[in-house]
Amino acid sequence: MTALTTPTQISAYRLATLRTALKLEKLGMKMSRGPSALSVLRGMGYKGKRDAILAQVTQDVADAIAAMETNQGETA
Repeated sequence: MTALTTPTQISAYRLATLRTALKLEKLGMKMSRGPSALSVLRGMGYKGKRDAILAQVTQDVADAIAAMETNQGETA
């Protein structure tokens, strides 16, 4: 099991969770009783329609994972 301990890891995990919630919302489901993932992501500064935001978030998650893997290789 991996522990997420740095702020970068925690924010990347939150972004990945919001991406999954947005995918569920596209299918007509809701992940929680709180605000929708789309509204949370728009509050974080993402602009555009649902598909455009999903593409942006997917790219940002991939970038965050790549950055974490690069940093992990430097510390080993």
